[in-house]
Amino acid sequence: MEWNLLIEQELKKPYFQALVSFLKSEDQERLILPPKEKRLSCLKLTPYETVKVVILGQDPYHDIGQAHGLAFSVESGAYPPSLKNIYKELIDDLKMHYPKTGNLTHWAKQGVLLLNTCLTVVAHQALSHQGKGWEIFTSEVIKAINSKHTRVVFILWGAHAQKMKDLITNPIHRIITSPHPSPLSASRGFFGSKPFSKTNAYLIESDLTPIDWNLD
Repeated sequence: MEWNLLIEQELKKPYFQALVSFLKSEDQERLILPPKEKRLSCLKLTPYETVKVVILGQDPYHDIGQAHGLAFSVESGAYPPSLKNIYKELIDDLKMHYPKTGNLTHWAKQGVLLLNTCLTVVAHQALSHQGKGWEIFTSEVIKAINSKHTRVVFILWGAHAQKMKDLITNPIHRIITSPHPSPLSASRGFFGSKPFSKTNAYLIESDLTPIDWNLD
């Protein structure tokens, strides 16, 4: 399986054709984030055969200059509250220095698929493209990864991500769940959940190279 093959298959389906038409119209009338060329960056940076970890988000950051196609990652500028809490847990879990960047491309290039369930948003309007077809497409991405014959660790933060749990049926994979890192829920069990060390322990157990989570 290659992502291009999956995209070609989905493009033939009515839901995806409707999504393409919707986005074309939206792009003409509103500012949609991330920019067109970055909407599938998570798939471009993490080819199917390299996927070892999936971190599932909801929809892109909706402030200008932040979203660039990777869940929880910002291209530049201030760190959003959820990312700050992810970093707080990263530091506590792995005893690292505070990351010098909010750009998580370093993780993506090592096989961490940073996938939002919805891949676009209207600027300054959270969840504005929910229910337009992206969730069907990203479910197909999860199903494709579920069929892999090498172990993948799925990190599902919060109730929204955990809805995808039913698609992960292959017993070789591992699922790590906790509350979402947003300020509303991080103190209810996200802090102290140690997802980064648990992920690496699972990968090492499977004779796979652990992730270098360091973002210095």
